[in-house]
Amino acid sequence: MARATIDSLRAAATCCIAGAAATSLGGIVVQGIVQPRTSVSDHRWSYPWSSGALVPVSVLWASLHVLVFLGLLGFARSGLAGSSRSARLGTTLALVGTALLFVGELASIPIRTQRTADTGAAIVGAVFGLAILLTAVGFLTAGIATLRARLWHGWRRFTPLSAGIATTALLGVNVTKALPTGVAVYGLCVLALGIALYTQPVPQREERPARAMQEQAA
Repeated sequence: MARATIDSLRAAATCCIAGAAATSLGGIVVQGIVQPRTSVSDHRWSYPWSSGALVPVSVLWASLHVLVFLGLLGFARSGLAGSSRSARLGTTLALVGTALLFVGELASIPIRTQRTADTGAAIVGAVFGLAILLTAVGFLTAGIATLRARLWHGWRRFTPLSAGIATTALLGVNVTKALPTGVAVYGLCVLALGIALYTQPVPQREERPARAMQEQAA
């Protein structure tokens, strides 16, 4: 595989690492600091943020989803999940789900003053629910395909599946106050996937000849 392609995959992995690490940290901050100190009703869509604070927060979360999306796109392009139909379907669903998370964050801004039972909030909540479902199914499908492909070895080959399990858990806590913790765990699992992609962006049998050629050229 060309050096330029390897570099592009590592650039995508760097985006994934940055976005996932910030996502995990954000979940920890919200769960441990923001929620215990908020005076905002949990019946408000903006909870635990004020309606004004939700605007920059939503923009920040949306930007993190973009970074994760770029990382997942790199993972899909790497072929490390294999060339099977399930690999292509899984990575595509994970990408679509992540894109919908981005949409949900931006859609939260105009309905930030609504109560959770209001129509607009219910629609945006459904967008988030669909996004999490598609992402979970995508990661699980791609994770199983990655295990079967055997193009990654050791801990790396389990990272897509672990991200799928963590995202599936989000479905259970999506409408509870434990959501930030679930987000933090999801972020850690996606972080591991990003690190795996950065440290081994191509199958070992392809990376070794590339390294040998570089050493000969040097």
